[in-house]
Amino acid sequence: MSHPPDRSVSDRPLSTPLSRRSMVAAGGGLAATALAGCLGGSTADSEVPAPVSLDAGQACDECGMIIQDYPGPTGQVYFESLHDDRDGPAWFCSGICAYSYRFDRVDEGATPIGTYLTDYSPIEYDLSDDADPFISAALAADTFALESDLFVVAGSDVRGAMGPDVIPFSAREDAESFASTHGGSVRQATAVDRDLIDGIKASTGR
Repeated sequence: MSHPPDRSVSDRPLSTPLSRRSMVAAGGGLAATALAGCLGGSTADSEVPAPVSLDAGQACDECGMIIQDYPGPTGQVYFESLHDDRDGPAWFCSGICAYSYRFDRVDEGATPIGTYLTDYSPIEYDLSDDADPFISAALAADTFALESDLFVVAGSDVRGAMGPDVIPFSAREDAESFASTHGGSVRQATAVDRDLIDGIKASTGR
């Protein structure tokens, strides 16, 4: 269900970066086993359609915010039944919105076949100079990775479009380094459940 955007925590620009870190994933790739119960489907990774770029004015399917106007990790989810208005995934301004929407759709009987989130391991990203910094967005199709290949940092002091978010990395050591600097805990992205997402949302009063 859509809800009005909470612009009070997300309208801050990233014009004054605190630091720029080049995070390059270790060769060989780290395989994380997909948990079918969390993913909501058993489609093989090779059968999931490719991610799309989210820099064309798309509005978040959960909250309605224009994705390219905000910082932070973003997401996209393919379902067996596509949206009536497009030939592609549902798309989101944050990891929080992506998971919230997917959990709700699964409760309604929909079947997700693949979830993509921003992968901060192979890209250069900025952090704002706020006490609780915002992390920059990356919206090109090749900056996304499948949930089954990612680890997330939950509970850090770093924010995205909707405030606190889960920050994804394909290399576990990148996630652990991020958590050691910014707080939070590391877990496989496929282990993110509704309780975790609802807890993050509750911490912001949403």
